[in-house]
Order: sequence, then C-alpha cells, then structure tokens
Amino acid sequence: MLKQILEIKDILDGMVTGNDVADYLRERGAKSVIITPIDGEQGHTDFLKIQINGTMGKSVGGDEPTLGIIGRLGGIGARPNRIGIVSDADGAIAALAVALKLVEMQERGDKLRGDVIICTHICPNAPILPHKPVPLMNSPVDMEMLNKYEVSQEMDAILSVDATKGNIILNNRGIAITQTVLNGYILPVSQELLELESYCTGMLPVVLPICQYDITPYGNGLSHINSIVQPSVAANVPVVGVAITAQSTVPGCATGSCQETDIRDAAVFCVEVAKSFTKETDLFYNKTEYNRCIELYGEFTHFKRSE
Repeated sequence: MLKQILEIKDILDGMVTGNDVADYLRERGAKSVIITPIDGEQGHTDFLKIQINGTMGKSVGGDEPTLGIIGRLGGIGARPNRIGIVSDADGAIAALAVALKLVEMQERGDKLRGDVIICTHICPNAPILPHKPVPLMNSPVDMEMLNKYEVSQEMDAILSVDATKGNIILNNRGIAITQTVLNGYILPVSQELLELESYCTGMLPVVLPICQYDITPYGNGLSHINSIVQPSVAANVPVVGVAITAQSTVPGCATGSCQETDIRDAAVFCVEVAKSFTKETDLFYNKTEYNRCIELYGEFTHFKRSE
C-alpha cells in the first residue's frame, strides 16, 4: 500500500484538479470515476466518486452490502498562503490510494464480494480556518454540500478518513478509530474493527474519543473535534471515523507534515474492512443490542438536526 500512497501523494502535491486525478485513476484501470465540480462561497472544488464493483455487489444484482470510504478534508492545499500539500490532505490521499489498490487487486484476480464507493474532493487552494489550539483547513463549500456529494445513498456503512492532529486530546502518532455513530447514537467501539486496526498497525488499537457535540451538524455553535464523523449527519447507516493522528499538535494547514507510513496504516485498514464487510457480519455494531436500545430509549435522530 505504501507504493499507492506515494503515487497519489505525488499527484496531489501541486495545482491539481479533479480531472487530473480522475484521468490517472482511469489510466490505471478504474472503470467508474465521476467528477462533480462545485463553486462555493470560498472557492472551487472537484468532488470525486469512484466505484469498485464486487462480484456479488448491488451493482451486478447481488445482495452484498456496499462499503463507503470518504476521504474527509477541507483542502489538499492552502495556496497562496501555503506552498505544497498540507496535513489536511491525509484523508484524500488515503481514500484515493484505497481506490488505486482495489483497482489493482481486481486486475490481479482478487475481487471483493461487495461494492466499494470512495468519495473525496480535490481543492489545492482552500482557505485557512482560525482555530485553537492550531489553525485548521476550511473548505470552499459548506458541510451540507460536502455531505451531499460524499455520502451516497448506496452506502451501507461508512469509513470516514480524516487527519486529526490539531488537538491535545489524542497524543499518539498513527491511526485511531472512533466509536460507531448511527442515527444520533454513539455506539460502543466495534471489537472486530479494533482487531483489524491492531492487525494492520502491528500495535495495540487506539480509539479517538468523540462526544455528542461531534455528531451534531457543523455551524450550530457547538465545538467539534473536526469533521471526521460529520457524514453521520447525512447518513442513516453506521459511520466510523478513521483518524490519522500525531503525538504533537499539528495545524491542518501545515506543509511537510503528511506522514506516509501513518496514511498507509489508515488505507490498509480501509482495505481490510472492505474485505471483511459482508452481509453475514456485524462488523460495525451489534444490531440486536442497537434495536434493544431503540426499544428502551427511542430514536435520537433529532441530534442530526441543525436547529
């Protein structure tokens, strides 16, 4: 996977467009790449949607579930204020490397059972957002627009990959996963996903703590660690954040701060989840326990509302 990480990072390190990335993926064998250019109040970005069809996925009339992998970020660059690829680009690098890896796996005969949909966006000149303890990257479009083009209704579960280094909550370099978020509930951390995390890193699994504020929509006046679980606002399926973390506090707009081996761990984890995600598994949460919780305490979908 490190090979794919290096290739994608090299492509993204410049004034690149969504068309440039899409053309590269198509040259490497990707069959379905959709580009959606969007102009927002703070600039332009290109949304990418890559679909990798499984042997028994819904795209071919099968009944295996579809995994969504979202590379969540504000932008891959902060030009003209910063020259070069920024820390915030980690999510896009990881997601696109996963797409490239899955395409190569298919060409070599290793096909997954279910479909995989990978979404992210390409913006090399996104604005910088003042924030404590360090500045973050903003997006040229608002969170509602990000969710609109990155959360697909075909997804049956979502991994949201995001650089999560601008905080003093988790002081560990590598990756961490969040609890599963589903329709306003913060569910227990999946034991199966913790095992996969440990297998992929060769270390003990790490969990990024999130709170109720984090699963509410942006712009409501509440603090959010970042946008890692914001797809849960727009989705009715389980969402797990895959955070790329640091021991020190790193600004999202910092250049020279993309750690390729850490991004590799996140991307490999996503691929391994895709291999394991079938209709026979409760990979993201215990469905029986969740249904019991709904019976006892009711729906929590009101936490997905902005007002």
